[in-house]
Amino acid sequence: MYLSKISIENFRCFGEGTNGFKLFLRPGLTTLVGENDTGKSAIIDALRFVLGTTDQEWYRLEEADFHTSANPKEIRIVCKFESLGPNDQRAFIEFLTYDTEGEGAPVLYLTWTARDTGETTRGRPYRRVEMHSGKDGDGPTIDPKVRELLSATYLRPLRDAEKALSAGRGSRLSQVLHHSEQVRNVGVNYDPVAENLDIHSLNVLGIGDLANDLLQKQQGIIDAREKIDAHLDGLSFTGICIRSSIKVSGATTAEDIRLRLLLEKLDLSISGDGKLGLGSNNLLFMACELLLLGQEDEGNKMLLIEEPEAHLHPQRQLRVMKTLQEQAAEKGIQIIVTTHSPNLASAVDLENIVLIHGNRAFSMAKQETKLVKSDYRFLQRFLDATKANLFFARGVMIVEGDAENVLIPTLAKLMGRNFTKNGVSIVNVGGVGLRRYARIFQRMNVEKDGQLRIPVACLTDLDIMPDCAPIIIGKIKEGEEWPSKSPRKWRAKRDFDTDNPIDAYRENKRSKANDQFVRTFISNEWTLEYNLALGPQQEDGTFSDGLTHDVFVAAHLASNDEKIHTNKKKQDECENEAMKLFSDLIKNAEPNNGCSVEEVIASEVYAKFARDKASKAIAAQYLSELLLRNYEENAFTSEQLKELLPAYLVEAIEYVTGSGLQDGVANKVKNDG
Repeated sequence: MYLSKISIENFRCFGEGTNGFKLFLRPGLTTLVGENDTGKSAIIDALRFVLGTTDQEWYRLEEADFHTSANPKEIRIVCKFESLGPNDQRAFIEFLTYDTEGEGAPVLYLTWTARDTGETTRGRPYRRVEMHSGKDGDGPTIDPKVRELLSATYLRPLRDAEKALSAGRGSRLSQVLHHSEQVRNVGVNYDPVAENLDIHSLNVLGIGDLANDLLQKQQGIIDAREKIDAHLDGLSFTGICIRSSIKVSGATTAEDIRLRLLLEKLDLSISGDGKLGLGSNNLLFMACELLLLGQEDEGNKMLLIEEPEAHLHPQRQLRVMKTLQEQAAEKGIQIIVTTHSPNLASAVDLENIVLIHGNRAFSMAKQETKLVKSDYRFLQRFLDATKANLFFARGVMIVEGDAENVLIPTLAKLMGRNFTKNGVSIVNVGGVGLRRYARIFQRMNVEKDGQLRIPVACLTDLDIMPDCAPIIIGKIKEGEEWPSKSPRKWRAKRDFDTDNPIDAYRENKRSKANDQFVRTFISNEWTLEYNLALGPQQEDGTFSDGLTHDVFVAAHLASNDEKIHTNKKKQDECENEAMKLFSDLIKNAEPNNGCSVEEVIASEVYAKFARDKASKAIAAQYLSELLLRNYEENAFTSEQLKELLPAYLVEAIEYVTGSGLQDGVANKVKNDG
């Protein structure tokens, strides 16, 4: 059996009706991700209230557990279990419902309600808690024995694994071993009169009985008991004989109690020398719990883990998630995990991830998103820890290269829209799969799920050169006839006409990822670097001053980066050299092939990358440093910078940060970190 659905009303951050919460689950592993305060822990705690936990810890409802708008104050949590096996059906037979939504198979509904009556008992608020079966909660009350079969195993965040696995009354280790088939059934009882006793064949109780028998026969114990008896003779009346007996505690109690008392004497630890850290003990704790869950043949085989990444380094985190997925599949265990770790999220099959956002659950399973089959295969290979941070963001910027990845956060910061402060993640897909990542955020059934209201901006180049560029960057030679369009991998503006307009090309490119809260922002001209060098286009079609000079200097520094870092050249020397070259470029530039002087100059700047092979990523780093330095020297303000940038960049940055999410910095961002 497995939990297929949970609905929550009036519990903590979840309201009621349309503001309530619903989560549909599949067998196996489910990983709940999302930013803080979205309700991941509330989901786990709701399950703990309804199902109870195997550690038998008792939870008290608090005033803060009721949603602030709840009137009357009543929490309602409904769980639906499906795929009940024969043993499950026998165990829950009087509580089952035949599912009219499915194929008529028996299912188990649990309706848990907690109502604040306004009364007090012994000075405490009295809250009536009930749990009934039936789809509408009108079935028989769930009795305590049945609730034991429903209890889930829970591993709390920042858990003290060493304490849980240490000896002591009611220790978690004793509880796990007490339910272990191997501990209860392997071995034989101790027979004190048996000949040729094989102590290795004894069961746990037999070892306890043998130890008790040996202790009673140990000469030191016998001598101590005889001395006690001698003192008893002096303390007793004549004719009344009192004799002592020394036994292991609980040796004469019922077998089940004796077994529990013996198991409470045991510790579980990692073998070897020295004391190991919290991480290793947490792995041991998980292994212990998986042992218990894997051998259950009826009831709820559910493991709830909050933040399994606690105390584990990244490589172990990956190993843990791989093992949990395997154990869930092999042993029929349902595992529900919450995490804030992109590393863990990248290790989980995408279909097993549920993004919690805006008090709603958005499953990444097939048919739930606009991802197609090939997208899942692609993302399984390339959705690494760096990119998986998109599951925890308030806004996402998806870019196609290292240059954008380096430069755009700096531009956002200088605009007063710091990505870090606004919770924006930038995802560099390296030129492939931009729209695949975008489709993660697009829902297949908006009416059922609602829209995933996380602003996602896909940033891409127009990839259409000005007509002067092919000669400038060396695609063709001056006076040479242009090759036919079909075999070429590049396009220029002359390849488009009224029958094949650039605007239609742009719109077709945009439409591939421009739906719901996903928007595609395409460069106004050719590429990012060219567009920055060209500057914004005015209403009359001309171009205003952009960052032409800064982009040229950054490209020249990138060309000399190795010399700068090996001290063969000084950076300020390279900058002065770049300024002289740029001055010569400005003096000699002329209109060409129908292009304006500004377009020719911007093409010459871009030639530093296309022809001279300057690294775009390194140039972006230098450009970021130049802009930050110029800003500190009051060369421009945040608003003035926006006037220097291409419109599509400004719009994309403002979209992912949101109009109400500004840093509150108008002109200065010196303290943004």
